[in-house]
Amino acid sequence: MNRYDTQFLDLPDEILLIILKKLNNIDVLYSFLNINNQRLNIIAQEKIFTNILNFTSIDNISSNDCLKLDRFCTADLIKRILLATNYPNLTKLKIFNFKEEIVLYYFTNESPLRYIFQQQITDLILVNSDKHNMIESIPNYTRNVYAYILSFCKNLKHLSVIETSYPRLLLCDLPSTTFFSSILTYLCINVTTFDDCLYLLDGRLHQLTTLIVELYSIHSSTISHNMDNLRNLKCFSLKSYWLIVSYDYTILPLLRRMSCLEKLTLYLRIDDRNRFIDDTHLENEILVYMPWLHSFTFYICTYMNVVDLQHNISNKDIQQTFTNIKQQPIANTLHSIHGNKIVYSILSISFEFDHLEDIGNTFPNIKCSYVTYLLIQDVVPFDHQFFIRISQNFPLIMNLRIMNIYSQSSLNLNMFATENNQLYATAVYPRLISLDIFCAHHDYVEEFLNEKKTYVPCLTQLRVVYNDLRIVTKNFTREETRRNCANIKRLILITQLAHTKDFYLYFPLL
Repeated sequence: MNRYDTQFLDLPDEILLIILKKLNNIDVLYSFLNINNQRLNIIAQEKIFTNILNFTSIDNISSNDCLKLDRFCTADLIKRILLATNYPNLTKLKIFNFKEEIVLYYFTNESPLRYIFQQQITDLILVNSDKHNMIESIPNYTRNVYAYILSFCKNLKHLSVIETSYPRLLLCDLPSTTFFSSILTYLCINVTTFDDCLYLLDGRLHQLTTLIVELYSIHSSTISHNMDNLRNLKCFSLKSYWLIVSYDYTILPLLRRMSCLEKLTLYLRIDDRNRFIDDTHLENEILVYMPWLHSFTFYICTYMNVVDLQHNISNKDIQQTFTNIKQQPIANTLHSIHGNKIVYSILSISFEFDHLEDIGNTFPNIKCSYVTYLLIQDVVPFDHQFFIRISQNFPLIMNLRIMNIYSQSSLNLNMFATENNQLYATAVYPRLISLDIFCAHHDYVEEFLNEKKTYVPCLTQLRVVYNDLRIVTKNFTREETRRNCANIKRLILITQLAHTKDFYLYFPLL
């Protein structure tokens, strides 16, 4: 074979398979099924391409492919792929851009895809693009989408609903038979209240071994829930970005029911408590009830008023370990924030969350490689070296919010007032797209917009006080701030007039 004349179809099947395995399954099926080439049609029906289908985002496909797919809505694309051939080995399906209309089209007894959804699929992942603020009713959505899918897919054992702002599961005031399954073992979903989390564990999913939930509200009613020991549960993840004011009466009793748990993940922000959640509390009040636990990933911060402070903690215990979870290293920090409050945070060094809030100057020098959203606040000014450290320890940060009303002028920052500032490192945030410095001193506007201090090549959204922006950019004429502002598409300006409330001005920059 002349190597200069080799064509794609000249390659042996073994080489073609190696190449095609590098592609998304949907791309292979879309490109090679029913194209009047029997050889490629047979290869595309190999088990490796048909046992798992991932309907990937059109946004992630090249522009040429986008033109090809624009002829089909998402529902039609699903139908075209799934009806193109038989998929006897198909058990797992991931649907991007999932909407309620897909349920109406295909999760019905009249659908040509009924057998696949009802009998074959055991693992379903929905990347939900419905928005909670655009639907008519969350209870109706729970009944007509989540509960219906669970009852329609007779062999479904794994269900994951992902994305950020989709309609949350709401089981309060619905019959106990809603969202029921005798075979579901894995569930990942956002819920509306803590009660909904308890409903999921009341026995309606009695085979459940893994539950991953994110709470919108920690509100818990006076409803009496099943409080039996959850012996089947092996993996539990609970995240709540909202402040929790009833931790001792909600979260703690639930965790103590999980005596057979092997893996635990917690992201909690706790307020209205007279003692910090520290390593002693975790050991004596939670971990002692979980003898089989071998993995514990957590970030827990407690907020206390200074006048209520009864529990003094320093940073001397940064490398403490838990003996019953294989000497896992932990870190803790203590700092003050606006409003006369103290924040004590304790976290596992193996930090796997994409969200992190309320860290300050005392945050330890650890790598947080998954964090995309970060909120920093302190009553001690942040110096430039702090932001250097943030840029290095948070390489994937995309959204940054700064809350610090205290000027950097009290620190030794004269380095930037000299002609020798090239001697000092520039903080680089290669992925940062959104910056909120509305609740910060104008020194931090200078810190982030001056290219000699910080470089933010992807910044597209800025929320800032108008007068601070005007001063730092010298009425929008300063050369040093031009590069970091060049790509901003969404500018949210806040201006305050005498005896009035804040005015929010939004300017989409074209």
